[in-house]
Amino acid sequence: MTGLPLEPAWLWLIGGVVLLIAEVIAPGFFLIFIGAAAIATGLLTLGLGLAVALQLAVFAVLAFLAVRIIGRRFYASRYDYTADPLLNDRAARLLGKVVVVVQPIDSNGGRVRVGDSEWSARGGPAAAGDRVRIVDIEGNCLKVEPEHVLPPA
Repeated sequence: MTGLPLEPAWLWLIGGVVLLIAEVIAPGFFLIFIGAAAIATGLLTLGLGLAVALQLAVFAVLAFLAVRIIGRRFYASRYDYTADPLLNDRAARLLGKVVVVVQPIDSNGGRVRVGDSEWSARGGPAAAGDRVRIVDIEGNCLKVEPEHVLPPA
């Protein structure tokens, strides 16, 4: 069987296209930089006839620059900041909420109803049915204090 004599420039171009296709199949936005550097190396090799050692050096420099310059700019603008920073932090969203005591609470423990679930709680004394405010979270235990209500007028 005879091998196909391919110039290194064509191998760089084919390899770059394969990497770009791999990026489409398994997106992660890192193969695109390497593929672009391989294509650019192939084009430079076609145009200038670079030696193999110089091709490897050019590829390494282009890949590094593509990741550092283009990648940094893309990733810096990729993540939008939200107006609700506690969106995915359920425990932090509970701070300040008023909840109902299910089991009497003292400094050793008790239970409160938060939405449709019950949580362990510690804090100021409160009887079952009282309303308490969540002031801190320690692991999965809520620290609560009695809700202060105004006396009737």
